[in-house]
Amino acid sequence: MKRIKNECKRLFSWVGEGLFSSIFATFITFMKKILFLFIIFGSTQNLSAQNEVGPDGGKLLWLLLILLAIIIIFIVLMRKGNKKRPLFSREKIKIDLDKDRMYYPDYLTLNVKNAGNIDIDLDRPLLVFDNFWLKRKFRLSGTNNRVFYPLYMSKGYNHTLNIDLNHFYSYDKKLKRYPKVKISIFNIKGKRLGSSSIYLRKTLIKF
Repeated sequence: MKRIKNECKRLFSWVGEGLFSSIFATFITFMKKILFLFIIFGSTQNLSAQNEVGPDGGKLLWLLLILLAIIIIFIVLMRKGNKKRPLFSREKIKIDLDKDRMYYPDYLTLNVKNAGNIDIDLDRPLLVFDNFWLKRKFRLSGTNNRVFYPLYMSKGYNHTLNIDLNHFYSYDKKLKRYPKVKISIFNIKGKRLGSSSIYLRKTLIKF
């Protein structure tokens, strides 16, 4: 067992963190399938032998124990080699969208917090002006001629973006007629992490 542990450590130092995680995930999936097959096989043997445990049953038990030991060793080595990364990763963000006044605001404030247990890379937020049946979409790169995205966010990190709506109104005055604005946040792989919306003026129907 000690030899297996040393070999696993040497393997981890050679393949690196990213490749090792991929190999480990594949290994766990394979082990689950093998374990499932052994459970089915063991149940079949028990039914056919009417609870009689013979030499084959003892060999099966030892094989299952060895497989379980190998899985535990891999988990321990992965945790030691990458202490900052949790065993089960979870991408989660908290979004707050505020305005400088109740109706016809000039500025919006977007607050994003990394509420997950891993670091994430945010892509450019998607700003949508919504008029029920019409939508105008814009990608936000930053503010005041400063480009923020893609943005790396560590665990617990808070990010604030001030949005000047007059910049969009000067581009198209018809946007002032749109009562609702929605902002969606994605990671750099295109996965949607969350969204938040806000009304800019009074409307008879909430949508």
